Amino acid sequence: MASRIKRTFLNIIPSRFTERPGRWVLRRRWGRLDLEDIMTEEFLALLLHGMELAFILFKDFRKNNIENFRGQYVFRFGTADNFMAKSTTFADGNMQVHETSVEDWDAMITFKDGAALRRFLFSRNQDILNSILKNEVETDGNMNYIAKFAFMANDLKRRLGLV
Repeated sequence: MASRIKRTFLNIIPSRFTERPGRWVLRRRWGRLDLEDIMTEEFLALLLHGMELAFILFKDFRKNNIENFRGQYVFRFGTADNFMAKSTTFADGNMQVHETSVEDWDAMITFKDGAALRRFLFSRNQDILNSILKNEVETDGNMNYIAKFAFMANDLKRRLGLV
């Protein structure tokens, strides 16, 4: 278990810093550099890695949610020709976060822009249905997988005392 925790933390750090200590890397991933969108992408990665860590630390959380679950999710936002994406894979009782979009996904959640994703992430009631009705998000794939992920996120918030 200690090696899984260490691996999770080590996966977060290298992509966020340069070789020179104390200097942030702002990678130009597509045409226009937008600091808010880059920070939104990093915050999304941090939340996904936090959930990954929770599955490692809380055995009952892992057992109740992903023990026999297989699924691949893509979370993306941006304009039609420039998307920023993160992915997560559940398999064999583990969760793994990917820095890019996976090819064979079961569910894809696309926010129309970084502002729509920020509004969703920082809202009191994170209800994906409200965002769909506001035309700020599109979902593709199996809706059961989207509901499953929402349940896992809400379960984790409840366990941490955030709701």
